[in-house]
Amino acid sequence: MADFLDVGLNLQSLGIGWGTIVMFVLMVGLLLTGMPLAFVTLLVALIFALGWFGPMSIPLITSRVYSFVMNFVFVSVPMFVLMAAILDRSGIARDLFDAMKLFAGRIRGGVAVQTVFVSVILAAMSGIIGGEIVLLGLIALPQMLRLGYDRSLAIGVVCAGGSLGTMIPPSIVLIIYGLTANVSIGELFTAAFIPGFMLAMFYVVYILARAYFTPHVVPPADPTPIPTAEKLRLLKGLALPILVVFIVLGSIYGGIASVTEASAIGVGGVVLSTILRGEFSFALLRDAAMQTLATVGMIVWIGIGATAIVGVYNLMGGVNFVSGLITGISDNPTVIILFMMLILFVLGAFLDWVGIALLTMPIFVPIIKSLGMDPVWFGVLFCMNMQVSFLSPPFGPAAFYLKSVAPPGITLGVIFKSLIPFIMLQMLGIAVLIAFPGITGR
Repeated sequence: MADFLDVGLNLQSLGIGWGTIVMFVLMVGLLLTGMPLAFVTLLVALIFALGWFGPMSIPLITSRVYSFVMNFVFVSVPMFVLMAAILDRSGIARDLFDAMKLFAGRIRGGVAVQTVFVSVILAAMSGIIGGEIVLLGLIALPQMLRLGYDRSLAIGVVCAGGSLGTMIPPSIVLIIYGLTANVSIGELFTAAFIPGFMLAMFYVVYILARAYFTPHVVPPADPTPIPTAEKLRLLKGLALPILVVFIVLGSIYGGIASVTEASAIGVGGVVLSTILRGEFSFALLRDAAMQTLATVGMIVWIGIGATAIVGVYNLMGGVNFVSGLITGISDNPTVIILFMMLILFVLGAFLDWVGIALLTMPIFVPIIKSLGMDPVWFGVLFCMNMQVSFLSPPFGPAAFYLKSVAPPGITLGVIFKSLIPFIMLQMLGIAVLIAFPGITGR
């Protein structure tokens, strides 16, 4: 006990400024060893809890972690992940992609445009990005390359479109932000819908502009009319996904069900869809459940570690210290917001979005409230920033997801280079949201 107290006195003598630097350097050093973020944050939290306050601080940290994992809304996370896992293993996405050519198949660049619209619908069904990018990489990318689309454009459309699950409800990112910032997830879903659709339209406009000004990057439109019987067959592939989206989002926006209840309804809808299509099997459900267990386990462990370290840092007085540093940059709230976006952008190049949300939002959201700004609007802005993190090098996960299913000639360097125009469009989306916060309806 005496040893712990001595260490505590030594750490406290550093002061919060040096304590912050030591904590940051220790985290970076441990991450460079390859240790997972969840275990790094837990270990650093334990070291500073014992070293700064002594053993009596441990129950305070565990109670904070318990409050996080016992939040009832957290139940919706595995439900939406399970929806995505079942979609990965069914033919729903493939039929949906085929059906969308009814609307975009006869315009120049139509396959790329329909890929974006399919991405929007898949995002509204699942809320996570990994499965979407893999699905589109298997379905849309080979077709675009076969038809003669510019390789960079095709790659960018798949990665950027597949990442729309970050923005479009029921986004897992919005749910984690809502839990961390203690704001209504239903309000976040409502506020994010138009900005998410706006970003998708930025992609569509970019595709059409490239098709018009640089026609060599896309093949000519196919003028062949689609027979009525084929149209009816294709529409069947569109009916079930649209119905699932309508039921899930409609029940939330209509006040019929909470987010948690709607997530369970969504799982039931996707399972029923696979049964009606004759694709349901025990193996499909088992594999989807195992994928869900692995994904949610990662999210929970990162959440536990991040909650612990933020709790310790808060007890140290670090939140007030960092808040003072950030608000002291300028008297202009817009400058402060831009500085926060810069921090998130830098962190997004190296850390997982779950860790970023749980580490930074307990510090950023109180600052937003003190500036008189809406935390719901800031949550949408945060999700738009995380869109950039999914694409930006060196660790943009979208590129690695696509690389796992891309043809052999497509390297990570080629993928990251192809993503630059879409990263610029995402930054434009951030700028528009900052300049016109009313887009969120707040």
